[in-house]
Amino acid sequence: MKKIIVLLGAIFVLLTINLFNLQPTQPTKKENISPIDNRSDIIQLKFAHHMPKESVSHKAALRFADKVDKKTNGKVKITVFPNQELGNNQKMLELSTLGEIDILLTPTAKMSAVVPSMQYADLPFLFPTREDAYALLDGKVGEMLLKDLNKIDLLGVTFWEGGFKNFTANKPLTKIEDFKDLKMRVMQSRAIMEQFYALKAKPIIIDFQETKQALTDGVIDAQETPLSGTVGMELYKVQSDFTLSEHGYLAHVLSVSIKSLSKLPLEIQDILIQTLKEVTSWEREETLKEDKINFEVLKKSGIHIHFLSPEERKRFVNATAYIMKKYEDIIGSHIISATQEYFYNKYPKKNIVTIGIDTDLSMGAKGSGLAIKRGVELAIDEINHKGGLLGKQVMVVAKDHQGISTQARDNIRDFINDKNIIAVIGGKHSAIISSYMKDIQDNKLIFFSPWAAAPSVTENRYKDNYVFRVSLNDRYATKFLAQEALKKSSHPAIVVENSIWGKEALDNINLTLSSKGIQNQEGFVINRGEKDFEKMFSSIRANGSDSIIMVLNSPEAQQIVTYMGERHIKIPIISHWGIDEDSFFKATKQYLQDNDLSFIQTFSLAQNARKEAQNLVKNYFQAYRQSTNEPINAITGVAQGYDAVMLLASAIQRCKNFDSTKVKESLENLDIYEGAIKIYKKPFDAGNHDALNLKDFFMAVFDKDGNIVRVVE
Repeated sequence: MKKIIVLLGAIFVLLTINLFNLQPTQPTKKENISPIDNRSDIIQLKFAHHMPKESVSHKAALRFADKVDKKTNGKVKITVFPNQELGNNQKMLELSTLGEIDILLTPTAKMSAVVPSMQYADLPFLFPTREDAYALLDGKVGEMLLKDLNKIDLLGVTFWEGGFKNFTANKPLTKIEDFKDLKMRVMQSRAIMEQFYALKAKPIIIDFQETKQALTDGVIDAQETPLSGTVGMELYKVQSDFTLSEHGYLAHVLSVSIKSLSKLPLEIQDILIQTLKEVTSWEREETLKEDKINFEVLKKSGIHIHFLSPEERKRFVNATAYIMKKYEDIIGSHIISATQEYFYNKYPKKNIVTIGIDTDLSMGAKGSGLAIKRGVELAIDEINHKGGLLGKQVMVVAKDHQGISTQARDNIRDFINDKNIIAVIGGKHSAIISSYMKDIQDNKLIFFSPWAAAPSVTENRYKDNYVFRVSLNDRYATKFLAQEALKKSSHPAIVVENSIWGKEALDNINLTLSSKGIQNQEGFVINRGEKDFEKMFSSIRANGSDSIIMVLNSPEAQQIVTYMGERHIKIPIISHWGIDEDSFFKATKQYLQDNDLSFIQTFSLAQNARKEAQNLVKNYFQAYRQSTNEPINAITGVAQGYDAVMLLASAIQRCKNFDSTKVKESLENLDIYEGAIKIYKKPFDAGNHDALNLKDFFMAVFDKDGNIVRVVE
């Protein structure tokens, strides 16, 4: 009987728990106390930052801790450690990734050593107003930046601010010339250092807590910091001059340790994240109020106050404008391009026309996407330097499709609805272009492919065809690859990616091999992300294949070459140009010197004496401040993007019109244009929209430094 009573009691408890769990959860207002049971153990969390106790950042952190305490009915207690009490910024970051600090507030610049994209906010003169900073950091750009913190086991939540940075020194800093040889204290950020190199100053990395003493001792001559830092650290007492330059913006990123977060109940996780976001607006409002108070303190202190004239500000902006382009690959082209698009929409310019770019700027083909964008930019710079097109300046807007067809179609529709768009340049993926082909043709949108090689891109069954190409057409390129393979072998294997591009290439390669008496070659179709090639190479060995014709993009090609290198498999590889990116070379260079790998190309700087090609490369090094000793990544994409825009411009100037039907007709009747790749003689006609042909193809290899060098037979 006792056992029955105990059993019934247990069943009653279980039923009670289940009934409780089945009760619908009622949404609570943000300020309401959460019905969390605080009879269990208290959760203790650490919140660390670098700012002093008097700062708005510390007050906001305390406000956050208090709100969480109330929302959790005292279950979660957050202790705030200000002023680097738990170590300097680098140490606190390390402890956060380990889960020993739970919540971290740090300047984005201090994060950039391990998360390079965090240099974004350090770009000089990036945000015209605070509202622009908030819009970008709270929007799509901010989401991209915060996502990058996942790589170091941090969950990026939001951005607080330190405000706009200004200069202090022992002399006025109002002209570029005032910075020559000036020893300037900076945070550890390559983008910030680059800014002062551009001004011919000497940037010196010094911890902020040591700045005042360094100024006193003459280790440095000047520094940049927001008003809160200048007043809070009393830097005005050791410097005679203050310049309200607002040349840069100090963003603080708030992150939570993923290791810490994963140990907490989901309800607590949600409260922490939502409350951090809630406090953000208060922190920004208080920072703005404090800036006004601090400026009054400076005015009363006796320090000499200066301002940048509009003319000088423009000089500063122009002198440092290249930094965004130079660091685009490091910060992320998707981030920079989204920022440029924001300003394009927010501050529309008059008397312009626009060329759109739809390409991958953030995923596996981001290297080729940036190469295309840079080729387009260089062409537009040249066109604008000569007065623009038909009296209008040309702008570029690049959109990231991330390798996703639905995103690409949204991008194209945005371009179609933009009254300034005169043409769109595509990216690397033939399948992406095919997904929006109907939109292009139905809206008579001039479209250029400077990379995608599938025959169906231009041979698309549209009689009134608005798609043109300055790139390979695989109807001919695959024939070329097959012929090159037969020079080295008699029984090639074929490895292609699982896409329209790969499957069309497989069919065309087999047609060429069949014409040479080699029938029904087996093709290996590789899915994106595939890494297991044991079965494929077993078949290649069993079939007696003595070369590989490879039609893959960089990620999968890296895996295959690495697989072969690690197992000392030595079979000649004759590749399509999907590997034409520095990411492929860097990942496989240890194996390339011992392997016979060549790939098809249309452009190489080596052994190229053409004036137009040399000028393009010279302009590239100048525009992006790249050392001439470094290879240009995906140089063929640069050259083809450049030539595509210049052919478009020639057609527009020829017909003296932006109407797409007239531009299309003009393109089909172009006579001669001397491009970077070649002299184009009647590049297009009504039945042929491919500017390059078999005569323009050659095989190339990487040299030991990653330069693309033509194979001379």
